[in-house]
Amino acid sequence: PTDINNYRSVSLLSFLSKILERCVYNQLSLHLSQNNLLDPNQSGFRTAHSTETALLAVTEQLHAARLAKLSSVLILLDLSAAFDTVNHKILLSIPKRLGIRGSAWQWFASYLDERSYQVTWKGSTSTSRRLSTGVPQGSVLGPLLFSLYTRSLGEVISSHGLSYHCYADDTQLLFSFPPSDLHAASKISACLTDISSWMAAHHLQLNPTKTELIFIPADSSPHQDLGIYLDNSQLSPSATARNLGVTTDNQLSFSTHISNLSRSCRFLLYNIRRIRPYQSTQATQLLVQSLVISRLDYCNYLLAGLPLCTIRPLQLIQNAAARLIFNLPKFSTPPLCYAPSTGSQ
Repeated sequence: PTDINNYRSVSLLSFLSKILERCVYNQLSLHLSQNNLLDPNQSGFRTAHSTETALLAVTEQLHAARLAKLSSVLILLDLSAAFDTVNHKILLSIPKRLGIRGSAWQWFASYLDERSYQVTWKGSTSTSRRLSTGVPQGSVLGPLLFSLYTRSLGEVISSHGLSYHCYADDTQLLFSFPPSDLHAASKISACLTDISSWMAAHHLQLNPTKTELIFIPADSSPHQDLGIYLDNSQLSPSATARNLGVTTDNQLSFSTHISNLSRSCRFLLYNIRRIRPYQSTQATQLLVQSLVISRLDYCNYLLAGLPLCTIRPLQLIQNAAARLIFNLPKFSTPPLCYAPSTGSQ
């Protein structure tokens, strides 16, 4: 809270405004999907897509590369205040290229025009100022408009031979190459340079200090020193990185993710246990399902195929949750199993 850069504006929209936006959103989404105008590598704010589909797509590519004896580099791009810096003139030029013209285009122009903002701090409110950039955060249409705004970024990435997958403003870059390839680092750096230029032209700002890189070596390859640069800053490989709520490591073992997940679930179970004497079985079950089981279920498809000893901590968490719900003795074994490939059961 003490860092002013962490604060973001949130649009105050009336109920009627959100209803109207939802109507436009449904029509716009239908037009984009029927005409195949959406980026196939964008999982944000699309039907049957989520953070899980984005993570699964990238993880499967990494596993396939290891099976093919290829090394891989995964780069997680970070944008600074992405939604707040969208240029309205550039944004309004995109619907025309997608076949949205006439009164429909004028509606979007009216939607973005004449917005204003105020800042309230310690009981004092600033004067109203015109807001000439950005898509409204907290709105129904804002995220979809941002996805359209960054639609051409994929062409820049693909031109360098890199793969990518996005969820809103979170972009995952992936490049697999033979361990003997000595030009992999220069190819990735060239791609990052063009991405940075594209961002600058679209009034977006990459944050090199928060951009993370993971090097996943092929099974038979030794450690490889990579000199990858972004805006004159060298990206140092990390052993782990948090990506859309999942901690990915350079061995694709997800051991750190499982450890962090187990720790947070044990803390939640401890707090629920303290109030268990005052709750019914049904109320306790609701708490456990919403706070604990939901965490176990999130992206558990990524854990499919891992050794049983690796996912055993999650099995123990689920057993403890069942004992807590039904007030069973500490060392009893509930007839439950944990199946990452199909979800918790």
